[in-house]
Amino acid sequence: MTDEEMISCADPDRQIERLRSIMHRLRAPGGCPWDAEQTHDSIVSNLIEEAYETVAAIKANDDDNLCEELGDLLLQVIFHAEMAQEEGRFDLDQIAHGICEKLIRRHPHVYGDSAISSTEGVLTQWDDIKRAEKGDQERPFLHGVGKGLPALVKSTKLQKKASKIGFDWPNTAGIVGKIEEELGEVKEELAHHEEGTEASAELEAEIGDLLFIVTNLARKLKIDPEIALEGTNQKFLQRFAHVEKSLREESISLEDATLTQMDRYWNDAKSL
Repeated sequence: MTDEEMISCADPDRQIERLRSIMHRLRAPGGCPWDAEQTHDSIVSNLIEEAYETVAAIKANDDDNLCEELGDLLLQVIFHAEMAQEEGRFDLDQIAHGICEKLIRRHPHVYGDSAISSTEGVLTQWDDIKRAEKGDQERPFLHGVGKGLPALVKSTKLQKKASKIGFDWPNTAGIVGKIEEELGEVKEELAHHEEGTEASAELEAEIGDLLFIVTNLARKLKIDPEIALEGTNQKFLQRFAHVEKSLREESISLEDATLTQMDRYWNDAKSL
């Protein structure tokens, strides 16, 4: 009988141990060829995908799906821990120990003698402790913020961090004005752009500025721009599916449809 078989699925206190045992067997000789071939790099996309699917389940308020997606996300942690353990680098216990110690260090208002009690004070204290731990006091204030994250998420984190020391717009009106200014600069560059040709570095930079300030408006309104954009992605998918279905009912393929025909059904979809 294997280790994971010895741990009964009815034993609620040993399921993490059971999961580790299963992962170990999958990677071991005689296990699963696909699992055995994976590396930290090869499953990075899986980790990102599972994180986003977990977010989607949270936004959908779907407990059953959330439980499943958190399990898939946990599997990624177990997978990386198993590979690191095989290489003699670290294991799951060290990962857990590290985060436990970090949580205790960064919550001196709970585990120490700090008198901070407000959420704002706690967040400032966390950042101060983090900078001290990493020796960042002499480094630029925004050093390492958002490292490795997608640009949209990174821009939000950069702006949030800068706002903590007062570098922020006082109100949304100022941000909206800046959006209009940046849009004007995009239009100026577009005036020099030949349709169908590759965009200039200047035009790319201006569009980047526009995206950054729109992200700033979302942050100021306490809207997660990543989630807001994904909502629009889903809306686009639904409306385009309606266009496709409507065209099919007229025996018209997407390739043969005119823009006028597609626009008509797109507008129909907007009213549904």
